[in-house]
Amino acid sequence: MPMYRLDTIDRRILAALQRDARLSNVQLAEEVNLSPSPCLRRVRQLEAAGLIRGYHAELDRGGAGLGLTVFVGIKVERHHEAEANAFREAVVALPEVVSAHLVSGESDFLLQVVVADLADYERFLTGTLLRLPGVSDIRSNFAIQTVKEYGPLPLTRPEGEGR
Repeated sequence: MPMYRLDTIDRRILAALQRDARLSNVQLAEEVNLSPSPCLRRVRQLEAAGLIRGYHAELDRGGAGLGLTVFVGIKVERHHEAEANAFREAVVALPEVVSAHLVSGESDFLLQVVVADLADYERFLTGTLLRLPGVSDIRSNFAIQTVKEYGPLPLTRPEGEGR
């Protein structure tokens, strides 16, 4: 996907929506110093360009009965395209997996898994993860405490500015 050129107003719109996606267009327009029509036009352009992929509610995992977060490193046996695709498709279909990444290092994939408790994770590990296509090794790391979650993307600097 080609990079969309964000100007200062686009960045302010995206930052405001990351803070509160429930802002009305009028509230958003006021916050970024635009009138409502141009503001809505810009939001629609950002959606069409794929920068805004959706609007979501942020849930409390513990309150939803999902108090255990596990970061799972998975090695796969072979790196053939068909097996890799089968693994990816299987992982995408698992509701317990809230994010999955192809990584470099000791593991081939890093999954973030959310389950109720240790017994639930054991069932998921033995009944699902160990049966995924091509899996040769699994390493589990349990989150003791979440320090930061769902951080907004750092959009405050215009392109080309140093840190």
